Amino acid sequence: MNTTKPQPKRGTPDFQLLILTLLLVGFGLIMVFSSSSSLAVFNEKFNNDPLHFTKRQAAFAVLGTFVMFVAMNINYKKYKKLFIPVFFLTLMLLILVVIIGSATNGATSWFNLGKFGIQPTELAKIATIVYLAALITKKGERIRQWKGGFFPVLIIVGIVAGLIMLQPDLGSCFILVATSGLLIYTGGASLKHILGCISLVALGLVLTLGVGSLFNSGGDQEQASKNYKMGRIEAFMDPFHDESDTGYNLVQSLIAIGQGGVTGAGYGESVQKLHYLPNPYNDFIFSVIGEEFGFIGTAIFLLLYLYFILRGIIVSLRCSDPFGTLTGVGIMGLIAIQAFINIGGVTNTIPITGVTLPFISYGGSSLLVMMLSMGIVLSISRDSNRPMKEEQVKSVIKKDYRATV
Repeated sequence: MNTTKPQPKRGTPDFQLLILTLLLVGFGLIMVFSSSSSLAVFNEKFNNDPLHFTKRQAAFAVLGTFVMFVAMNINYKKYKKLFIPVFFLTLMLLILVVIIGSATNGATSWFNLGKFGIQPTELAKIATIVYLAALITKKGERIRQWKGGFFPVLIIVGIVAGLIMLQPDLGSCFILVATSGLLIYTGGASLKHILGCISLVALGLVLTLGVGSLFNSGGDQEQASKNYKMGRIEAFMDPFHDESDTGYNLVQSLIAIGQGGVTGAGYGESVQKLHYLPNPYNDFIFSVIGEEFGFIGTAIFLLLYLYFILRGIIVSLRCSDPFGTLTGVGIMGLIAIQAFINIGGVTNTIPITGVTLPFISYGGSSLLVMMLSMGIVLSISRDSNRPMKEEQVKSVIKKDYRATV
């Protein structure tokens, strides 16, 4: 006799969130073509192919869509069982990339695999979110305790953040720490503990910058890395003080956004992307959006992006399982924080840190991991969209009737 209980039927994924994700990816492909074609067509390194970057991004978009649909159709609770092996695999990759990875702009963040590169930091973000969500769910109310709850979670975040800083990648480290803080707060941790940690991190950052400015000894590469980071801070304080050197990138970005005006120059008509704006298809793609679509187009894009993030958070909060809620909020928080850092940097709201704009900027690893993440959120959305049994429907009707009476 079969005594196994029938599994409840899963609901449908959130249609709005699915369409919004695909719209953002499609718009990203359009903007990658606009911002990169003029550079690629005059560069023999890219075979003078105006579609060089677009084709590579499209390949990852297709692969990412497949991965998203697969993840969407896997019960999100199964990810909870895999959080330990995936997390430790991520730690190994973060250690290996520091030892044998390829250096770019003073940071050893990439594994080069032929024509493509893999950035373990992108995987580390989502792996840490799933790990923390599972750990916080397991601890329950103990997360409010320092020794048995909050401190072990803090150690996990500190280990991952430390490995990322060994590359060093300050932008990704800040995103990871901020997202982890949001996740820990959502999980019910004591606000006193969180504020205390923020104060310690801020104090450590100030002391590090202060000591670094006093002791400038080290190799040429280390010194160049220090000067590069200090140059970004100086550019944030006054980008026009040295607009031909430390402030050059930011000045070109501000010029691009300013030239967009109200209605923009039109799609494909950006001037700053023509060998003025550095990495227009990557870190500074929002500047190209501002120049080509102006204030109105940029406002529409930001409102769509904001609705996408809010929709993901609402879907996550509707989940009946704490692990699903924490994972969904963590993923949407990661996207929101990274988008804010990218847009804030190119608009001189905060110092530039060199991170991509999720779903929009060129970058295969980032796009693939982001679409995997959205597959998990869409899987979570199926929990709140489950068809209700007849008894549940009657119960809801009775509650509504009593409320009206």
